[in-house]
Amino acid sequence: MHAPPLPISHIHHVELAVGNAKQASYYYRNAFGFDQVGYAGPETGQRNRASYLLRQGNAHIILTTPIYKDDPLAGFLNEHGDGVIDIAFRVDNVDSDHVSAVGRGAKEAVAPFTVKDKHGEVRRSAIHTYGDVVHTFINSDEYDGFFLPNFEPWKIQGRNNGLRAFDHMVGNVEDRQMDVWANWYQQVLGFQQFLSFDDKQISTAHSALRSKVMASDNMRIKMPINEPADGLKKSQIQEYVEFNNGPGVQHIALYTEDIIDTLSTMYEQGVDFLEVPDSYYDELQDRVGVIQEDISVLKKLKVLVDRDEKGYLLQLFTKPVEDRPTLFYEVIQRRGAEGFGAGNFKALFEAIEREQARRGNL
Repeated sequence: MHAPPLPISHIHHVELAVGNAKQASYYYRNAFGFDQVGYAGPETGQRNRASYLLRQGNAHIILTTPIYKDDPLAGFLNEHGDGVIDIAFRVDNVDSDHVSAVGRGAKEAVAPFTVKDKHGEVRRSAIHTYGDVVHTFINSDEYDGFFLPNFEPWKIQGRNNGLRAFDHMVGNVEDRQMDVWANWYQQVLGFQQFLSFDDKQISTAHSALRSKVMASDNMRIKMPINEPADGLKKSQIQEYVEFNNGPGVQHIALYTEDIIDTLSTMYEQGVDFLEVPDSYYDELQDRVGVIQEDISVLKKLKVLVDRDEKGYLLQLFTKPVEDRPTLFYEVIQRRGAEGFGAGNFKALFEAIEREQARRGNL
């Protein structure tokens, strides 16, 4: 039975735990093109952590470092390395959404509470999802200050790459846990299953995975959930779960309206992307039909292309942005397509397997 959807508006922000937020902010500004727009720390009333707020388009990322060793965030970093700790949702009523979510089986992380400063107040709470990731519910209708209490403006211009918004967030879970968490999103948040892929669709000669895409009622939040499937060698999902010491956010997809311009700039700024063999482009037009872009340019930039019944999309994936082979990013442009590049899965995963083999983990 499908639960009624909670009235969740959109992703308010994504928060990453990092070992050194000041230096991570420099990376995201100069490689990914985010602007640093705010700061919260001991100087602003946030005593135990330093947080840097980044923005590009409508995508907000908070980078947070614990200052004291007994902060639970320090334990997260020791266990998982740098990675996503919170995918926060903007909601109209924190209390009713929280009560509904917990009543439907969510584990409470933080009970509803109010944060105040001279600019007003913000109501928030949090529930646990897979691994050590949480979903925060936030309502800031009664707040007219900068972003959230304790944050103060601190603007450092990034090298804008034309990234516009979060497109989707992908979670990796253990074998046979995909359905558990897909059902959780359906029952707790009222999300619907948007797409699913089995190990026959997502496989190479060596490994395979299964995936279900869960989406909010308004389709503004899409969250694929992956699990490893049996193959001749180790699945990239299994590699992630082992190095992350459990489930977590595998990648964040960022939307652009001009992937050629975005990727050209990101390459110049030192972002490492997966290698795609030139042979991928030999039959590209036969597979996806007529597209607006010059295939020779796509080949140079290693852009992957896929088509569904609504149109086509262009995408490319970074290599992991941490030393552990865990979190990475996707850049995606949609020309009508609503899918996730199913036709590219084989090429993508073969590229990931080449990186796995270099690390000795395939």
